[in-house]
Amino acid sequence: MRIPPLRNKCMAALLLALTISGCQKKEMTLKDSSSLNSKTTGTVTINSVQPVKSEALLAMQCYNNAFYHQYGTYGPSYKAYYYSDVTQTGRMDFWRQAEAIETLIDAYTINNDTDLKNKMVYLYNGMRDAYGLLWSSNIYNDDVIWGALMCIRAFQITNDGGMKDMAKNNFDMVWARAWDTSLGGGLWWTTANNTKNACVNAPAAICAMYLYQATGDAGYRDKAKLIVDWMVSKLYVSGSGEVKGAINAGGTITEGARTYTQGTFIGACNMLQSAYPSNNYKAMGAKAMDYTKNSMCNAQGLLPDEYDNDDCQGFKAIFARWACKFVHDQGYQGTYASWLNYNAAEAWNYRNSNGLMWGQWWHRTPDNYVNSFETTCGIAMMNGVWLF
Repeated sequence: MRIPPLRNKCMAALLLALTISGCQKKEMTLKDSSSLNSKTTGTVTINSVQPVKSEALLAMQCYNNAFYHQYGTYGPSYKAYYYSDVTQTGRMDFWRQAEAIETLIDAYTINNDTDLKNKMVYLYNGMRDAYGLLWSSNIYNDDVIWGALMCIRAFQITNDGGMKDMAKNNFDMVWARAWDTSLGGGLWWTTANNTKNACVNAPAAICAMYLYQATGDAGYRDKAKLIVDWMVSKLYVSGSGEVKGAINAGGTITEGARTYTQGTFIGACNMLQSAYPSNNYKAMGAKAMDYTKNSMCNAQGLLPDEYDNDDCQGFKAIFARWACKFVHDQGYQGTYASWLNYNAAEAWNYRNSNGLMWGQWWHRTPDNYVNSFETTCGIAMMNGVWLF
């Protein structure tokens, strides 16, 4: 096997850093979020100094070294995908692939590295190659929205109209099949129309706001507001800032808060604040930040380990992405920067010898660790804190 040039670059940089710094989805059940805080093994050393920017870039390069696979040409360009694990047994599934590409977009946003931009394009091409242009065969509306959100964020970087069209067409398809007035509104999680979940509604609101920015069509802004206002009425707990995960067709809450339900709600509030400054979205976003910090983290302030099923393991990457942007856009550095920096520093402190970070940011990542989805969490946090 030919060793790509980045491997040598990544490993040489990692050695220097070490010298210097020492598929089918499962529906989750409602649970007390305090159980997510129960990990107390070991003693965490508080260190709120964020990793330097070169380390944030290095973390992304090490990830690419372990999981990136370029597998052919795509028109005049190339196509690629991320492996699901370091054994390279196959590609990540649809929604995790989209989220890994979003992590790459996060890293490019901070580092403006040409290699990262090229890989983003090739990975996008790989999604087109594997899944086509319209994903109506996917029964999971949240999968389609995660993919559309990845596309519209990539469009912001490349100005590629194909990316914008994929985002728009897939968002429109989900809206047409998933939004209705039962339960007062909201998007169904799947085509079975059994539950309306935060994991489709909040990212759809973010995606709609990006589509509004890209197209100038105020209808997308209006849809974003409809979604978030519905979430506030059904899933958001105003007294605490908790964002519930799902409500079933009978009106019963079936899932509690997760880091990604908190994070995407925060992101949606952040996006709507500029369009509707008098609608209290900033305050609700801050309340959701406070709930995550005070009720979901352990005593040292580390974000929770989420291992209920294999979909949970990358949730902290999604939280990091939108929480850090909220802090930057709304000027909350004095309130949240130290906490977020601490999480970034601890994730990097406990990386393994290949520069990979699992989701347990309180002890060392094993050298035989394999999961590519979970490994996005530390990278997103390390790059996210450089937004502010």
